[in-house]
This record gives sequence, structure tokens and C-alpha cells, in this order.
Amino acid sequence: MIGFYNYTVILTYISLLISVFGMIQSFGGRFRTAILCLALSGLCDMFDGKIARSKKNRTDDEKLFGLQIDSLCDAICFGIFPAMICFLIGVRGPLGALAVGYYCVCSIIRLAYFNVLETRRQATEGGANKYYHGLPITSMAVILPIIFLLQAFVPEIVFIILLHFVLFIVGTLFIVDFKLRKPNNITLFFLVAAVAAAVLIIIIFSSYKIPKLRFPEVPLWPVIKKLFGIIIYQI
Repeated sequence: MIGFYNYTVILTYISLLISVFGMIQSFGGRFRTAILCLALSGLCDMFDGKIARSKKNRTDDEKLFGLQIDSLCDAICFGIFPAMICFLIGVRGPLGALAVGYYCVCSIIRLAYFNVLETRRQATEGGANKYYHGLPITSMAVILPIIFLLQAFVPEIVFIILLHFVLFIVGTLFIVDFKLRKPNNITLFFLVAAVAAAVLIIIIFSSYKIPKLRFPEVPLWPVIKKLFGIIIYQI
């Protein structure tokens, strides 16, 4: 089997599975559950690097594999997943499509650049990097739950407009090159506590509901017969 299978990437896979479950919930209009999943994915991401570095005898290939897996999962968990939540809530139309697309492109650029810098750094030094270059993509797991709290206090149109701004601003901060010191354990504790409080308030008090998307039903059998007829005609 291809890949490397050890405990260093388990938490990253758990984060991915939680986000996939959250995507499924968001399609059903259960945004409180989706926000909870986003926060839990962010919590997993806080500790996956520490767990990976606890294995002292990792080979260079195992380190690179962990780096790639982490970034690929982050692209889904904190790139696609938050953008999907915002779209399903109401960030739509031409401007909404631009906001969602811009956020996704910026998140991918940021992760690709991180891979370049981290690969180069690991070739010359060990341990964890002490600084971020630009806003880390996982910050959306903190920002979106806190922003979601505002929907209880502002009109729906204001909340949706705010989501547009959040996607543009956060996406831009992903690709602006500035140094941001990584939080210490005390700061991480307060971040986790703030997000936990926000999620708890959302679960208890939020009543935000969006009608489920209705996808057009396509009669399958006529399509198959027509496609089969075209193939026979071409032969």
C-alpha cells in the first residue's frame, strides 16, 4: 500500500472526517452542527503537529508525507468547508461567487507557499517554526464561529453582507506576507475557550435556518437510452 501509516497523521485524518461530516450537515441546513464540526477540526489541527513531532525517528519521506497530508486536509477543512458554509447560508450571486472563489484561491496559494517554505526550512533545521507567514488558514475555524454569533443580533441581509467581507478580508490576509508569531499554550487556551463559548452559544440560542437546496431531478432512464442511442449511431 502506498503512503505512510503511523500515529503521526491520525489526528489529521480525524480532522478531515469531521469536516466531511460537517459538509454533509451543512447541505441539510444544519449549520449549527457544521460550525461545531469546523471548530472541532480546528481543535484537531492545533495538536496534530505536536503529535507528529513526538515521533523522533521519522524519516525525511515521512516528514514530507505528513507535511503534504496536513496541507491537503487543510485545503478541505479550512478552505472548501468554510466557503461551502458561507455559500449555503446565502453568499451567492455574482459577488458571492467572486467572494467564495477568491477565498478558495487565496487559501490554496497560502498552503502551497507554506509547503515551499516549510520544506526548505526542514532541510536545514528541525522542530516547529515560531512564526506564520500571513494569516494561517486554520484561523477560519476561530473567525467563522465568532462571526456566526452575530446572526442573532443583526438582520439576515447584514449578516450575509458581513460574510462577503469576511471571505474577502480573510482571503487577502492569507496571502499578505507579514510575520505572525505562533501562539503559546496560554494563548491557545484562550482561543479554544473563546471558540468553545461561541459554539456553545450557537448551539443553545441560534435558530438560523436556510431552506434546503433543491436540486432538479433528472430522469435517469431516458438519459441512458439517449446516450446509448448516440453511441450505437457513432459505431
